[in-house]
Amino acid sequence: MPITLEQLNQAPLADATQLLDGLYEHSPWIAEQALAQRPFASLAALKHAMVSVLAKAGVEPQLALIRAHPELAGKAMVSQSLTAESTNEQTKAGLTNCTPEEFAHIQQLNAQYNTKFGFPFILAVRGPRGAGLAKREIIATFERRLNNPVDFERAECLRNIHRIAEIRLNDKFGFEPTTGNTVWDWHEDLARHSDPGFAEHGQLTVTYLTDAHRACAADIAARMREVGFDTVQIDAVGNVVGRYLGHTPDAPTLLTGSHYDTVRNGGKYDGRLGIFVPMACVQRLHAAGRRLPFAFEVVGFAEEEGQRYKATFLGSGALTGHFNPAWLEQRDADGIGMREAMQHAGLPATLDAIAALQRDPAQYLGFVEVHIEQGPVLNEMDLPLAVVTSINASVRYQCEAIGMASHAGTTPMDRRRDAASAVAELALYAEQRAAADGDSVATIGMLQVPGGSINVVPGRCLFSLDLRAPSNAQRDALERDILAQLRSICERRGIGLTLEETMRAAAAPSAPAWQARWEQAVNALGVPLHRMPSGAGHDAMKLHEVMPQAMLFVRGLNSGISHNPLEATTSDDMELCVDAFSHLLEQLATEHTH
Repeated sequence: MPITLEQLNQAPLADATQLLDGLYEHSPWIAEQALAQRPFASLAALKHAMVSVLAKAGVEPQLALIRAHPELAGKAMVSQSLTAESTNEQTKAGLTNCTPEEFAHIQQLNAQYNTKFGFPFILAVRGPRGAGLAKREIIATFERRLNNPVDFERAECLRNIHRIAEIRLNDKFGFEPTTGNTVWDWHEDLARHSDPGFAEHGQLTVTYLTDAHRACAADIAARMREVGFDTVQIDAVGNVVGRYLGHTPDAPTLLTGSHYDTVRNGGKYDGRLGIFVPMACVQRLHAAGRRLPFAFEVVGFAEEEGQRYKATFLGSGALTGHFNPAWLEQRDADGIGMREAMQHAGLPATLDAIAALQRDPAQYLGFVEVHIEQGPVLNEMDLPLAVVTSINASVRYQCEAIGMASHAGTTPMDRRRDAASAVAELALYAEQRAAADGDSVATIGMLQVPGGSINVVPGRCLFSLDLRAPSNAQRDALERDILAQLRSICERRGIGLTLEETMRAAAAPSAPAWQARWEQAVNALGVPLHRMPSGAGHDAMKLHEVMPQAMLFVRGLNSGISHNPLEATTSDDMELCVDAFSHLLEQLATEHTH
């Protein structure tokens, strides 16, 4: 019989501890200490209580817990002395059925790992959907994590231990994140479409109006119809627009959505999560035969990443009336113009048709967006959700430092005009200056010495500057200081300088009322509330120009990495995200009923 939360909350401590036995390998003290925080409002609250206990315990108890775990396909598996839970997990992942070669390779990895770290490799082998990772994924993860620093890897082991405990807890309570599993499956299914040159290598790349992009649009549209949207269309720029009508034809509309294009060799969740989560909410409403006192419009934006054409936020920009007519004349790397690409995709490719997409903000309540975090913060804090306070302001420059190329052997150190060293000095200053500000970041992501040689002092250095901060004023101060330092460095070193500003975006602070709704939703789930700015740009930045907006972040796995094939999240976290979004819809419904 599955345990119930009520049963756990009311049981004497010894009995409650026994109910949670086996969650953490040979370590019942974690659950026992967490039970002091009863009553728990939700399973998510219980999970986080156990996370907190372990975080506060310190390094030695954490190491003892890691060392209490068996090696993957190790001696304990061979001698059949694993706990019942570990046996179940390793069997599901196929580790009890290795070929001799696989077994030998895993043994070798175990030995290397133990030598480097002093504790066994821990991986939640049932994976982000709970169905079990393939052996090749397990081995690839093992090989990759061998390169991590020791402290980072210890934390990664603990994160995997918490994921193992989460799955074991679900088993004990008979809980299945069915909606989260569905949303997870939708992401996997959509990821089968990828552009030529990438698809053959198993890489995900979907750029504006390619065949793969159009296949994604068709799939999203079909899925919208399937889950119960009333109207679904692909508009004049390729956005997929689904509407779930309200009680009355004149009801106002809540707008949401995100993008379905990707960067090159990107991840499956960036953007797409913000389309599928609200679709799952509509699926729930439709299944219950419910209407809301407002219409709900979900848009899969056709373009946000600026990969094929230099036209970032094309999809959301069309809705705000900010489609730049010059974009139609742009050509991609193969010389194909945007107008031609639109015509090939069966779109009208006229400015009139695109202008007609502009929304009247008076008819909209606001815009909300959910997005994978794309960073390490939630992953490190072991929190599934965060409410976004602001999307950071940013500015970008393309720069060139111009010195004097000269012989590396015969030019004395005090006579050099080394362009690359000037930029290196700036890079260190930028790092220190950004770190001195709360939540500011500065990056020199491109650094190139054209025609450089091993025995030549660099005469030129091309480099980029990307500066971001939570407010315009904070960004401007960061920019002012870094550019002043750059000019000072160049003057002292006798280096010439060119600067070209290529992008400037204002901060998009969340509308207080909408941020408060997300906060209420997160609190209702029993998950600790965390607020944070977004360092990445999002479609919400464009909608912010014409209507109130606020965002919700979902934790990513693998240190929250994004724009990378390792980008991932769990079906449990996606379930919580759908629940939070559903809660926001219910809050709005209550507000509009009274």
